[in-house]
Amino acid sequence: MKKPTKAIIAAAGFGTRFLPQTKAMPKEMMPLIDKPIIQYVVEELVEAGIKDIIIIGSANKRAIEDHFDRPNEELLINLRAGGAKKQPLIDIVNNLSEMANFVYIRQKGPYGNATPLTCAAHLINGDEPVIYTFADDFIAASPSRFRQMIAAAQKLDGAVLSCKKIVDDAEFDRYGVVNGEQVADGVIKMTNIVEKPGKANAPSDLASVSSYLLPGEFFTYLEKAKHAFDGHGEFTVQPIMQSMIDDGHSFYGVEITNGRYYDTGDKLEYLKTVIDFGMRDPKLGASLREYLVKRLEENSAS
Repeated sequence: MKKPTKAIIAAAGFGTRFLPQTKAMPKEMMPLIDKPIIQYVVEELVEAGIKDIIIIGSANKRAIEDHFDRPNEELLINLRAGGAKKQPLIDIVNNLSEMANFVYIRQKGPYGNATPLTCAAHLINGDEPVIYTFADDFIAASPSRFRQMIAAAQKLDGAVLSCKKIVDDAEFDRYGVVNGEQVADGVIKMTNIVEKPGKANAPSDLASVSSYLLPGEFFTYLEKAKHAFDGHGEFTVQPIMQSMIDDGHSFYGVEITNGRYYDTGDKLEYLKTVIDFGMRDPKLGASLREYLVKRLEENSAS
């Protein structure tokens, strides 16, 4: 499989779990310290060699486009007034628009995670592979999640689903679990995915989360599935991948190592993510840890 140079980010959801915060601000723009969530995903893609990033949004996602656009002159005038000490901030906001070639498409079609792919299909050429990911969950890893996925796809010559090892029994009821033949440590050649099987019926301990590296042939199957979809239920990628597996295409569930999965679309998990990123921050980390220890001690005492 060739190295992908394009990625599709699904970012059309309404963020209803975070209302009223997300009434006017996209959930993908909620901050982790001083960057919106989606910027962490974009930076990870760019670091892995992605050049073209296609963001599938909706009418209330204009703030995402503005964020990755050139800064307006009013902001630059304000920063320049601060002298040389503000130059790093000028560089940061200028560089945002230079990170990649950004394409924005408004989502049209049925509900389900296959629809963003149909919206972007006309931008994918022939047999080129593409990364499909989301703007509100990710795996912070070293090497990055996408570098690990690309390396695995080239070695195995097949599609790759990023996976996390299940460590809590409750997760067997929360995620789709990869089924198939284990071909290496943390790598399963898939026969199918079992959705929320529970621990007793789980075929493995690898949960499919966060992202896919798909071959160009996927879009041929996607088009067939789109025409066959009857409008009932969700239009999802899983049956399409299953059709490809049944036809002999290779799909692998690959554990992303040396990393941690974050789901910022959930309120509690978002708070946990903010705390983790804050404690990791080289400037804020020590003071934040000190504050958290103090507050925990105060709460225990009361």
